[in-house]
Amino acid sequence: MLVKSICQSLDELIYILDQLSDNEYSKYCKALSNATIGEHTRHIIEMFQCLDNGYELGILNYDSRKRNEKIQTETTIAKECINEIKTGLRTENKKMYVEQVVNGLAIRIQSSYYRELLYNLEHCIHHQALIKVAVLQMENISINENFGVARSTIEYRNKCVQ
Repeated sequence: MLVKSICQSLDELIYILDQLSDNEYSKYCKALSNATIGEHTRHIIEMFQCLDNGYELGILNYDSRKRNEKIQTETTIAKECINEIKTGLRTENKKMYVEQVVNGLAIRIQSSYYRELLYNLEHCIHHQALIKVAVLQMENISINENFGVARSTIEYRNKCVQ
């Protein structure tokens, strides 16, 4: 179910990217503190890539992202990366360790692959909400009202309507 939710969320992002020119994708948006849709998309992608790269060793460091500028300026490259993420998602859980430097101190925290998948899904949805802010300022872009909304919020809203 978790992998299915991630794929659904990433498919929603591809749907948006299919509608954007590279110029729109990499245009600075004042409402996003002059960030671009491409920068937020790259961030989503590279977090998933970090998780995938750390799977074999079981050690993950989200700060060691490559920050590939082509992902944030070319929708074709971004979509290719998203499709690679979807096909690379694993169904076997395992113990993992998350490493990070906090206030100059290196720390390592035990986690699991599934826990980090869930983190990345929630992180993805958060950045999709920011992307939605920029997309809603554009004309002729179709966007699902639930894009960038947490699944639990969608379920809650559905219960309230009944």
